[in-house]
Amino acid sequence: MPDLSPKQLEVLAFIRRFMDQGGLPPTRGEIAEGLRLKNRQGIDQHLRALAAKGAIELIPGISRGIRLSEAAPAGLPLLGRIAAGAPILAASNIEDYVNVDPQLFRPAADFLLRVRGDSMKDADILDRDLLAVHRTKQARNGQIVVARIGDEATVKYYRRQGQLVRLEPANPAYAPIEIDLREQELAIEGLATGVVRTVLSRRS
Repeated sequence: MPDLSPKQLEVLAFIRRFMDQGGLPPTRGEIAEGLRLKNRQGIDQHLRALAAKGAIELIPGISRGIRLSEAAPAGLPLLGRIAAGAPILAASNIEDYVNVDPQLFRPAADFLLRVRGDSMKDADILDRDLLAVHRTKQARNGQIVVARIGDEATVKYYRRQGQLVRLEPANPAYAPIEIDLREQELAIEGLATGVVRTVLSRRS
């Protein structure tokens, strides 16, 4: 199957989530509402692109005429290292798909991120864990976020006061990252909503 764009992956993930919850495919209006998109014509374009790439089948003349293809990627996309300058769900970032129910997490997970290093070990986020992430650009103080600083992505506690952001590790061996938004760009890519442990770890 040809690579799907980040927006196509988002639409496909929503369709799968909707069908898992209710058994029926969503209407175009429900997709627009669920993804907070105002342009219904844009939804049609994404659906036609997904159909052209073999991820779904469109049944003409039926409001819920969407059928998932057997060739559609199953599960949540797993991201490894995040390519510099690429959208978070760019095909170049996706290592695999993991068969994990997004609804196990609150809010629902949109992707998994492979954790590297131990800077968040005291928050029970360990090296090689798969971090479940809910895509959002908004965060409140004290939440654990996936943040992008320039071309680097990091997982840290988020604290903001005015134009100053402090990204705090959960390991005293590491120093916080301090950012002045007037001088440096910071993008929130999502909130940590849970962890999938891939190895049994012994805590010292």
